[in-house]
Amino acid sequence: MTQVTDHGGGVWSIEVPIPDNPLGHTLVHLLDTDRGPVLIDTGWDDPASWDTLVAGLGSLDVAVGDIHGVVITHHHPDHHGLSGQVRDVSGAWVAMHDADSAVVRRTREAEPARWLDYLADKLSRAGAPDEHTAPLRAARASGRMRTLPGLRAALPDREIVPGELLDLPGRRLRAIWTPGHTPGHVCLHLDEAHPAGRPGNGRLFSGDHLLPRITPHIGLYEDPDAGDSATVTDPLGDYLDSLERIGRLAPAEVLPAHQYAFPDAVSRVRELLDHHEERLTGLLGLLAAPRTAWQVAERMEWNRPWDQIPYGSRNIAVSEAEAHLRRLVKLGRAEVLAGSGPTLYVAV
Repeated sequence: MTQVTDHGGGVWSIEVPIPDNPLGHTLVHLLDTDRGPVLIDTGWDDPASWDTLVAGLGSLDVAVGDIHGVVITHHHPDHHGLSGQVRDVSGAWVAMHDADSAVVRRTREAEPARWLDYLADKLSRAGAPDEHTAPLRAARASGRMRTLPGLRAALPDREIVPGELLDLPGRRLRAIWTPGHTPGHVCLHLDEAHPAGRPGNGRLFSGDHLLPRITPHIGLYEDPDAGDSATVTDPLGDYLDSLERIGRLAPAEVLPAHQYAFPDAVSRVRELLDHHEERLTGLLGLLAAPRTAWQVAERMEWNRPWDQIPYGSRNIAVSEAEAHLRRLVKLGRAEVLAGSGPTLYVAV
């Protein structure tokens, strides 16, 4: 059965499944407005996910054709995947922060082969062994490339401007820019009294930024066409700054896109800040001798031993290791060793 939760005050969540993913589902939120129902995120582009979304809306006497607008917290396919289909059926507008709209546009325009070249080269610079990059190069050479999720994601037609109220009559919903998980991730602050009278500053649709029991992936912002002259980004620094911003807001309740709603955002923010500081401190110990991002990732603590981590998840883990290494370099606690070949980092 489709799981639908009434959060009170004209807000519901629908558990929309993510195929073959340990997260299980995305919590798609429905917000009632004076101009019609609005979705916050939509779920993965998959027939079963679509059927679940339709059934969940139907249980609330809402048809997909009734949807007035779609507000996307970030561009990842488990959030933005069904946006185009919702728009096709309903004529709804789709809104996203411009930094993530740029990712969608870039991904649509790039040839899949370009992404494979970029990923193989990036992993080689990170110190990945040849046997890890070989499948990517073989897929590139053969021309038989699987379709990656998000390659044909819908282009948004409205821009979310942080700090401004969204055009939702009868509601005060304001976007807060929270980069880190993606460059254009936004949380959405419902600036209204909590329906159950909980103390705090309204409610927060937190997307993947703030989750009750897991930490979101913080990797590198991907741009295969940026080249070596591109500004070196600091996604982990962005994320930590964004956490502080949400902590100062102190909402009465957090409505995340995964797991479950929870109170006391301030305590959860502190837990996550402490977690990443502990991880950075641990990495400094690993960097007593020069190591590549791959070598660091092999030694970091994950939810399973390195030799049990699937191929694709290793790529994500290396990206997260690099984000932490960049943060250490920016803080002056580590440095990059000059030279050819894979990039080496060492503590200072």
